[in-house]
Amino acid sequence: MTVNTILFDLDGTLIDTAPDLAYALNTLLIENELPEKLYKNIKPLVAFGGKALIKYGFDCDENHPNFLAWHRRILEIYTDNIDRSSATFTGVNSVIKALEARKMHWGVVTNKPENLTHLLLEKLGINPDVVVCGDTLEFNKPHPAPLLYACAQLAVEPKSCLFVGDDKNDMLAGASAGIKTIAVTYGYSKVSQDWNYDYLIDQVEELMELL
Repeated sequence: MTVNTILFDLDGTLIDTAPDLAYALNTLLIENELPEKLYKNIKPLVAFGGKALIKYGFDCDENHPNFLAWHRRILEIYTDNIDRSSATFTGVNSVIKALEARKMHWGVVTNKPENLTHLLLEKLGINPDVVVCGDTLEFNKPHPAPLLYACAQLAVEPKSCLFVGDDKNDMLAGASAGIKTIAVTYGYSKVSQDWNYDYLIDQVEELMELL
């Protein structure tokens, strides 16, 4: 197998965004005179987006009369603080440089909305060759469409790609797209063998050893 393209999930894989999402939730809770939630309890929910944070923080479902207003507000807070503490995980910047030095394609495939994804990448000075977001297409991960779209944008075959992620949905999407998957243990989800990943790494630098 000749690999010429590496695609990455964003939150929990490329960038540690959990601190700012936790800040947004706790700021919202404080505004509503409710107690803050522990970071360790918020962190595993980050991959599921703002609605999951609202459900947890306010112990409610989407039928609550204030749900939409709370969701809009948490997105406002997060947008205004999107790079307050968020940063690339250890080793990510050096791996990106190494991939670019090898003239390899690399990109981001995330379920995060386009406006937040591009704002975050811009704030952190990260410039992938392709970016596919949760609202770019009709479908998002675990559907294979975003990964296949990224490959099409780069004019590369799925079999020449690797997809790196920290969630079972990343592995499912990769398998469905015919792309070899790499699960990372440093992310927000606890890796399980039933993810059926192809490779497992503890640090992103191990990606270069695989290549």
